Amino acid sequence: MWFKNLYFFAFTRPFEHSEQDLEKHLSEHLFTPCGSTELSHFGWVNALGKHGDTVVHGVNGNYLLCARKEEKIIPAPVIKDQLEAKIALLETEQSRSATKKEKEQFKEDIMFELLPRAFSRVTDTHAYINPEHNIIVINTSSRSKAEDFLALLRKVLGTLPVTSVSPEKAPDELMTDWLTEKNLGAKFQLGMEAEFNALGDDGAVVRVKNQDLASDEIKAHLDADKYVVKLALEWDESLSFILCDDLAIKRLKFFDVLQEQNDDIESDDVIARLDADFALMAGELNRLIGDLLAEFDTKASDCLDAAE
Repeated sequence: MWFKNLYFFAFTRPFEHSEQDLEKHLSEHLFTPCGSTELSHFGWVNALGKHGDTVVHGVNGNYLLCARKEEKIIPAPVIKDQLEAKIALLETEQSRSATKKEKEQFKEDIMFELLPRAFSRVTDTHAYINPEHNIIVINTSSRSKAEDFLALLRKVLGTLPVTSVSPEKAPDELMTDWLTEKNLGAKFQLGMEAEFNALGDDGAVVRVKNQDLASDEIKAHLDADKYVVKLALEWDESLSFILCDDLAIKRLKFFDVLQEQNDDIESDDVIARLDADFALMAGELNRLIGDLLAEFDTKASDCLDAAE
């Protein structure tokens, strides 16, 4: 239940779907396994997995969702070998080179033949919507998977007016300022990891770990016009994470002192524990995102204002 990586997006119009309305829409697009000749399937499953029986699980105004994707895995070298064999056979039998169209058809035929024997990879992506804070938070380290999740939700609802939060000051500029000007907000503390880029397409990339970010060594990188693209931070004595220059949050770790708040819940009451953990996690992430955006002199609701 505890998210590990985040991409968050803001709504450009108020999110007006109730929990019951969401349940109705998502239940019409449930996940089903791939057929023998299908390459992939994407749909919704119970938000709490085997412990729940609803696609949407609401707690404290946060709506938890889970999308499942099955993809058939056919190794590229296998396709390449069979394709080369078909092309060689054609060229030998007909004394000519295969056309582009023929190569494409060969590849399609090979895929169709191999799909029934292909292994499947199944992945679940959790997210939650908080209408009050105007955000959707997706538990993934991949921007493309976050976009896929949004695309599926948009397909189900007919429309999904969301956008990436774009502060006036670019994240890499502000993160660089945090190191040079020492002006990071009181709730945030620097970690001991960062990544720097030099200007230019062929500029140097420097990664440091277990390093005091206030040291002379780091200052030398900054003086050499390198800028921060990833930065380790701690927040409110509750969690740590890596902030990226696209506002993605990676390697999110909740401190034990936070997770232990729910230790008094009976261990055999699984639903109660899941609810409590989700409520605690979402509440902290909502505050974190609000405080983080405040460092950029912006907030998620600004996206509403900009759309009006």
